[in-house]
Parts: sequence; C-alpha cells; structure tokens
Amino acid sequence: MDLTTDILRLATVGSVDDGKSTLIGRLLVDTRQLFDDQLDAVVNASERRGVGDLDLSFVTDGLRAEREQGITIDVAYRYASTPRRKFIIADCPGHVQYTRNMATGASTADLALVVVDVAHGLKEQTRRHLCIAALLGVRGLVVAVNKMDAVHWSPAAFQSVVDEVETVAGELGFDAITCVPTSALLGDNVVDASDHTPWYAGPTVLEALETSDAGAWSNASNGARLPIQWVLRQPGGGRTYAGMVNGDALHEGDLVTLLPAGIETTISALNTLHNGPGADAPVGLSIDVALGDETDAGRGDLLAGAPLPRVTREIAATVCWFGERPLTTGSRLRLKHTTRVTPARIVGLDGVVDVATLSVDEGDELRTNDIGLVQLQTADPLVVDDYRDNRVTGSFVLIDEVTNATVAAGMVGRATFL
Repeated sequence: MDLTTDILRLATVGSVDDGKSTLIGRLLVDTRQLFDDQLDAVVNASERRGVGDLDLSFVTDGLRAEREQGITIDVAYRYASTPRRKFIIADCPGHVQYTRNMATGASTADLALVVVDVAHGLKEQTRRHLCIAALLGVRGLVVAVNKMDAVHWSPAAFQSVVDEVETVAGELGFDAITCVPTSALLGDNVVDASDHTPWYAGPTVLEALETSDAGAWSNASNGARLPIQWVLRQPGGGRTYAGMVNGDALHEGDLVTLLPAGIETTISALNTLHNGPGADAPVGLSIDVALGDETDAGRGDLLAGAPLPRVTREIAATVCWFGERPLTTGSRLRLKHTTRVTPARIVGLDGVVDVATLSVDEGDELRTNDIGLVQLQTADPLVVDDYRDNRVTGSFVLIDEVTNATVAAGMVGRATFL
C-alpha cells in the first residue's frame, strides 16, 4: 500500500475565537493522546491564567505569547492515532495577521477541518482560509459547526451555517463536505455522539476524519518526479542522487529524463533509507538513485518520468502575498521551487481575487494577505507542472532579497474556481 494513504494530514482553519484549538485539544484529550505530564502542564497553565481547571486550547498553543494573548500564532503540529488511522494535525492560527502561517499548515494537508462559530457563521477570515485551502489543492472539508450549546442546540441555526458553507465550498470546488454540530468545550459530537442532537444522524468529527480520503497531497497520477536535493559520492566511485519521490512511484529500470538538460537515462538502482536497495519507491519516500548514464546532474535538477513537466523561465501563477510592502510590477525577489533557488521579477499583475465574491478585480498591487494572479520571469529555467497536477513541482515561495523573509506562496497556473 502507498505509504501516504494510511496517514491523514489535516489543517484546522477558520477565524480567530471560533474554537479551533479547543476542538483539537478535545480530540487529543478524549482519544487519550496526551501523557500525564503533558496534561498536568496544561492544567497548571490554565490555573495560572485563571481560566478554570482545564483550557483545552493550551494543548496546542504552546508559545507563552499564545497563552497570554489567548490566540494561536504559530502552526502547532500534533500527532495522533486511533485503531483505524494515524493523523498529522496542523492547528493553524485564525488571526488575519498570521494568514501566512495558516498557508504553511495547509500546504501539505489532505483535508481542512473547518471550525465555524454557529452564532456568527462564515466570517471574512474563514472565507479567506477556505480560498487559500482550495488554492493549495485541499479537496475535502470536515466542518465543525461549533458552540452549538450557545444556541440551545438549534437545528435551524445549524442548517443555516451548513447552507452557507456548502454554497462557498461548491464555488471553490471542494469535492467532499461533512458538517457536524459540535460543542468543543463540552465534547459533544467531537469523539462521542451527543444526546443534545437527536435530530442529527451523521458522524462525529473523529468518525468523519477516520473515513476521509488521505494521500491527496502526493498527487500520484501525473508522472514520477524526483527533485535532486543531494549528490552522494559512493565508496569505490560513482554518484547517486537523493530526493523525495512525488507524482508517481519510481522503479528500477524506469526511463527518466534529467531536466532542464533534457538528457534521457534509466534508473539503474535505487536505495531507501530504511529498507536498503529495492526495486521500487512509492510516493513520499526519500531515496537515492543511480543512473544508467554519466551526467552532470546536481542540486536543483529534476528526474522526471512521462508525461514530462515543462521547462520555462516564464510562469503564470496564483500568489498569496504576505509581505508588509505591496507587490507591484517590477518587484524583484528570489524564487524557491523544489530544490532550486533563482532570482525572479514580477513582469505583470493580472488581477486581485475578491475572497467574498471569488471574482478577479483589476489592481496594480497586492497588499498583505491579498491573493492575486501574476506573471513571473526567472533568471534560471524551472521545471514545473501546473499546481492542480502536482502540488510539489507546481508550488514555490517568494523570498525578499534584503531580509530573506518568505513573502509569498505561489501556485503555478490559475486556480480552477477563478
């Protein structure tokens, strides 16, 4: 079985104060994922803050600033398992100031766990998070309609949020949507079914997560890809080339093309870290391979199976801009794509996405947290797929040349919903 399909990578998204961290804390506590000393630390932090015996949001909010301010700032990764599945959970911040951190958490997610306060419905930041999740290739949603106890478990209030979510999710092209009425604070319908919702016959949040599709981030359908990260000199002579497999599995004897040079060769041997030499390597595995021909391949090059990606210095892309200074035509940055870094210049700005209407409006700059369509030119050739075909070779980040700060996340091509 593909190594990526038994692990569900999920990102919690939504606006600040809707209860994302509390929901994840409830999931971890009620499924007994915490050690006694971890639980004691949360209890002590709760007492110091004067918020009662146990503030479940402290399970993931590990930074002192987060606990003092009562908000999530950084992405907190937690690992959990049940008899049915393993989980990698990215608890993403909801505050608009930390949208870039949310994009980081969602970039490798199979599914978005959306938390919505039933009393307020979809806020602008929740819509922005959904838009970014869709741009990043997430296709499944589990929606926790939270704080149902505050509206006395009203089925009408729940259905109102469901209708709103389904409308937006349909416009964004999500494939699978499951909505669950919950109270993360009280634990209703998170792990165990609630007696307060006799009118609801669907799964709990945990049950929905256990039955959702996994492995979507690997896009194992559009040709094998191995971005070369290291060149390894072997004892006795010869070189092998190391990287992580994506796109599709690699096999000993496969015909591959070294790009951007365009040299055809074969995989003469492959080696995995844990299993040693083998005949094949599935998606998601870090390996090193020997080639049947001598080449001058190095870091930043890519080995590809058919169908081949394209080699180009000009890219049309969708960009989430996180920089403090606006992005304009003529801006110069560094672009990091797989294992290659190259100077880049913005040569055109085709529009700015309105996250409320999902329309593309005219504009001459992107401001902080804007999503826009841009044209880029790079100094060195890049080997790219459209993001919808491959989330690894179709993505890149932009880096400020002066501060070295990551100022944008980019996806090759135009989002399907725009």
